[in-house]
Amino acid sequence: MGIGLTSWDYLWRVTALHRAEVVEGSDTDHLPPGYPDGVDASEVIGVTDGHGPLFHRQYRTSIRESRFSPDELFARLIENLNRAAPIKFARFQRVYGEGDTMQLGDEFVVRMPGPWDGPVRVIDLRPRSFRLATLAGHLEAGQIEFRVGQDDLLTFEIESWARSSGRFSNLLYHHVRMAKEIQLHMWISFLEGVVALSGGRMTGGIRIDTRRVENGYRT
Repeated sequence: MGIGLTSWDYLWRVTALHRAEVVEGSDTDHLPPGYPDGVDASEVIGVTDGHGPLFHRQYRTSIRESRFSPDELFARLIENLNRAAPIKFARFQRVYGEGDTMQLGDEFVVRMPGPWDGPVRVIDLRPRSFRLATLAGHLEAGQIEFRVGQDDLLTFEIESWARSSGRFSNLLYHHVRMAKEIQLHMWISFLEGVVALSGGRMTGGIRIDTRRVENGYRT
């Protein structure tokens, strides 16, 4: 894996993972949402700026016996993303923005070992969700959204739409698969962190669905 930490964490991980990956022939149902009106898109790199296939990924888990309502859990999360982040491996550092909680237009750098640091901007912020766009210098080109929900149980989801930002990162992500597995480990750990933050128990493990769009986006 290139980083001993991820190898050991995979070896000892006890969370049940349910993974599915499908190759799609069309991007019709797998493009990211458009940028909201008035959003600052300067230095944003979108999927049309990237290289290689488009990956549409969804991570989802359910939480039983949470000590917080969906709104309360979301409020605690956006006060400090590092409450859920696997800080020994990845940490969110706010580099632009003020206040005690996340605001529209804030910018973060996700600090990780090696060449994986990722600058992002908050381009959408709603009562139970926020969406980040990648900025110049990120290894990916696209968007990622975090959502707290409620059906029979409290739920937490991460959904991303991304391509590699350049030919080198496409080699690492799609062919060598190193970056893909590092990213997978990070977001699985983030979901586990949200469950811990809730004070509840994960139910049913984590579902990871990947749709890889080969046609129309390969460069």
